[in-house]
Amino acid sequence: MAISQTHLVLIVLLPLLGALIAGLFGRFVGRAGAHTVTILGVAASCALSCHVLWQLLQGAPTFNEDVYGWLQAGSISVNVGFMIDKLSAMMMVVVTFVSLLVHIYTIGYMAEDEGYTRFFSYISLFTFSMLMLVMSNNFMQLFFGWEAVGLVSYLLIGFWYKKPTAVFANLKAFLVNRVGDFGFLLGISGVLLWIGSLDYGTVFSHADAIRGATVEILPGHAWSIATVICICLFIGAMGKSAQVPLHVWLPDSMEGPTPISALIHAATMVTAGIFMVARMSPLFELSQTALNFVLFIGATTAFWTGLIGMVQNDIKRVVAYSTLSQLGYMTVALGVSAYSAAVYHLMTHAFFKALLFLGAGSVIIGMHHEQDMRKMGGLRKYMPITHITMWIGTLALVAMPFFSGYYSKDTIIVAAEMHAAAHPGDLIAQYGQWAVILGAFVTSFYSFRLLYLTFFGEERFRVAHGHDDHANDAHHDDHAHGHHGPHEPHESPWVVTLPLVVLAVASLVIGFFTAGPMLFGTDILGHVQQTPFFAGAIQVLQQNDMVAKVAEEFHGPVAFALHGFTTLPFGLAFLGFAAATLLYLVKPGLRTGITRALAAPIRLLDRKYYMDDLWINGFAGGSVQLGKASNLADSRVIDGLFVNGSVNLIGVVAAISRKVQSGYLYHYAFAMIVGLVALLAMIHHFWA
Repeated sequence: MAISQTHLVLIVLLPLLGALIAGLFGRFVGRAGAHTVTILGVAASCALSCHVLWQLLQGAPTFNEDVYGWLQAGSISVNVGFMIDKLSAMMMVVVTFVSLLVHIYTIGYMAEDEGYTRFFSYISLFTFSMLMLVMSNNFMQLFFGWEAVGLVSYLLIGFWYKKPTAVFANLKAFLVNRVGDFGFLLGISGVLLWIGSLDYGTVFSHADAIRGATVEILPGHAWSIATVICICLFIGAMGKSAQVPLHVWLPDSMEGPTPISALIHAATMVTAGIFMVARMSPLFELSQTALNFVLFIGATTAFWTGLIGMVQNDIKRVVAYSTLSQLGYMTVALGVSAYSAAVYHLMTHAFFKALLFLGAGSVIIGMHHEQDMRKMGGLRKYMPITHITMWIGTLALVAMPFFSGYYSKDTIIVAAEMHAAAHPGDLIAQYGQWAVILGAFVTSFYSFRLLYLTFFGEERFRVAHGHDDHANDAHHDDHAHGHHGPHEPHESPWVVTLPLVVLAVASLVIGFFTAGPMLFGTDILGHVQQTPFFAGAIQVLQQNDMVAKVAEEFHGPVAFALHGFTTLPFGLAFLGFAAATLLYLVKPGLRTGITRALAAPIRLLDRKYYMDDLWINGFAGGSVQLGKASNLADSRVIDGLFVNGSVNLIGVVAAISRKVQSGYLYHYAFAMIVGLVALLAMIHHFWA
């Protein structure tokens, strides 16, 4: 039962076809035609992706073939082709399924927007780009998909192009990602230079050729070639997956419409870097230095960006910083060689984080496009479906045992602990372990703070709307035509709540049923029955295989979850829940004193560790000042001195010459006599 190449081509091209019809012929097919054709294209792509995954589960061999030749340059050939194993098939299902739900959700969310057909074209085009990325079998096609999702992300973040903050945000995202993409391109160039191919299969089979090989980037300093390649590739992942310090674009990207926050910045695009590193596991296993670098960056992102989420008041930005933190958890898993745990958390996170983003969008709709949580409160009686589904998403996010987030997140934490135990003197390993453990408290605090400020307590929206002094557009929703006023909150229409319910069910049960088969090669009862799900797609050295060590402690999803209640991370998560409950539900008056006592750290978090200032006023501002200095040197020195100076000198000489050339015969005769006398004097001097 081989995988059909025709099916794979259709999976990629159907979303592209829908995007072209909605984008080029939107005025002819209308709104209904645009959303119908794109939804049908993505739905068909999702169904075919599920069929491909089912074939692999039934024993179909990995598909790795070229579809057609793109270009040939000497011995280097670049093709368009597909590598479909369980890793890429799982990503295909996640991308198309979440995209399908976002398409349906968009019908309700963007109903009043004048760019309705353009938006459907963009999100369908994004789905095509992401599929090209995850299905590729070579680095050039990977790079094409990589840049395509970046381009569509730029278009979607700045979708409301008349809104200055949205234009600034999409430019910021585009430029920061170019920094990461430069490193990514260097990594791909290193693969071609030192291994001699861009095809995954060839590169992975010849990876041992660079084991132990070195290169002198600086004279006298030898670097491992594997380390250079992997760090450059990971710099690309840092940009796309928003790792410190290339994380600054993602929170600002909330200026785009909420559906793209769920599609791009929670479930798919930002996880492209995680997928890429997992795909490149044969290369990363060659360099412990590169893995330590990955671990350090991931741990820093997981803990420190989560702290910023504790002081945010915009509901979408809280979820955005939560995304940064969870991407850090995935990166920590990559750094301890728990690649399968990283991509498994990628999958579960896609469901519950998309749920939280779409739930936040539902709140924004119900609140008539208000985003500031300080102007909400008491919404649970107005929006019961949104309220319940947001609770489910929150419990999955904080890794409540039996919820999907627990199985993936706890596996990462245990793998980090085992890695630290195996490297007792390694400070980076210890740092990574404690970052993910302490992050449990941070995640729990900001998650329940969001729930309490939004759905519980007094109905602050009445007071807020009574004054209606919305001076700060950062606390508004993205709709330029949003309506503000003393309206009653209301539940969102079914096209919005249906995706919430579907994602809530997935967030509730998917971890319980898939943790054993996908991570540990067991059945639902914990009995070993097969090789691990990602075997063959991910390669790990035996001494680095932390997931295999965690598998020794896995005795089924029930026992695994019950054990979770006795662990330190659960205790810290409960402590975060208790602190949020006390400060935002039971004794809200305590917040005033605490805020005053912790004014300095809160200010630091509110300024995001001054990272925006460093990027905007430092790197970007420095570049502008350098440009001004260059312009000054160009205008004053190059143009003023050399170009205009030579012209002026010629002008002076010409002016003097004009005075000498008077046109009178006796002036010329006098000049001839003077010249003759001077010439005779010189001859006499030299001959004397």
